[in-house]
Amino acid sequence: MADAADAESMPVNQDELVADIDRTRAELAQTIDAITDRVSPKKNVQRAMDQVRERVSQIDPIVVAAAAGAVVIGLTVLILWRRRAR
Repeated sequence: MADAADAESMPVNQDELVADIDRTRAELAQTIDAITDRVSPKKNVQRAMDQVRERVSQIDPIVVAAAAGAVVIGLTVLILWRRRAR
């Protein structure tokens, strides 16, 4: 690591220094944007909704229809069975 005496003896190129400051500023802006995005309640809700939509879109409609049919048949049998039991 260079000490203060070495740093003072090195010529400073102002263009390189400005470019370095601009790079650092851009990196800092990206970091702040990432942190802001991560802690934003609105963004967190949006991410959660996107995950739910993705999971729902992977469900096969035939399986859903079969499950709904099974529920309808089961309820029909239950209702008829209770009526006969009276």
